[in-house]
Amino acid sequence: MNGRTMIYLSRADVERAGVTVAGIVRSLEEMFREKAAGNTDMPPKTAVYPGPPESGAFVNAMPALLPGAGLAGIKWVASSPGNLERGLPSISALMILNDAETGLPVCVMDASWITAKRTAAASVVAAKRLARPDSEILAVVGCGVQGFEHAEALRTAFRLRRVRAFDVRREAAAAFAFRIRESSDLEVDVFESAEEAVRGGDIIATAGTIFKEPRPVLGLNEFAPGTFVTAVDYDSSWTGEAMAAADLFVMDDLAQMRAFRDRGYFRGLPERIGELADLVSGRIPGRTKPEERTMAMNMGIALDDLAAARLVLEKARALGLGLELPL
Repeated sequence: MNGRTMIYLSRADVERAGVTVAGIVRSLEEMFREKAAGNTDMPPKTAVYPGPPESGAFVNAMPALLPGAGLAGIKWVASSPGNLERGLPSISALMILNDAETGLPVCVMDASWITAKRTAAASVVAAKRLARPDSEILAVVGCGVQGFEHAEALRTAFRLRRVRAFDVRREAAAAFAFRIRESSDLEVDVFESAEEAVRGGDIIATAGTIFKEPRPVLGLNEFAPGTFVTAVDYDSSWTGEAMAAADLFVMDDLAQMRAFRDRGYFRGLPERIGELADLVSGRIPGRTKPEERTMAMNMGIALDDLAAARLVLEKARALGLGLELPL
């Protein structure tokens, strides 16, 4: 690279780089320690909403800086739940990486794969500290990309043996169950309601559509003692009563949460909220008792994307992947 060219990495290039979920988990843990030490920079994501509130559609701009890696980056990501009916992916994303010293772009890459993997990896980072180590049963509400990625990622960190699943689209739950059975030795049961699916789960992942005006169906009765919840769909699935019952409740960035609350989100969050960075750095304790209820509500932050994209770029360069383009 001479400063006058950059690398373009397609979705296929990103996948061929061979970055593992375990590698992304380690990279995120390193990043969160840097975040806790004040060695990162990340303004809250900026969002526009191309559809009506009930559509769940949004487009986000997500910038961040990792000085230790010498990289700045921004992800441009869109969520269009209606794409499922069009035969298109519901999430699409691009990532631009810049040299932190010169400011010049060094890479543009597809970030759909990164978005899927880093979201689940962030849940693993939280689960390692908040879930019971003997957790065996995973409950998944929302059987799309994130439902599957969470099942795949969490089984790398826990000895899972069974998955309990629900999706409002019965065909999505059936497809999820088929994929899990094909890719693992996990047993999968599909249920008719979210409430049924989560009962008995040691770890619960809710990964449905994010709504500005939530209509949660999961309450305190579904949040049993000893359970860890990773709520990827913000507060769209869980009632305020359930969230308030958490003995430990963490989010990946409180400044971003406050910015979104000013936009009308997160009206029912509990008062006591910790940051995932402080949990990773040891500033706040993780689970201390088997019977504790714990919850992580990671919003998905640009630093996640940058930490994962850094790994992809390093691997791609080593393998000679991508297309070099003039600036």
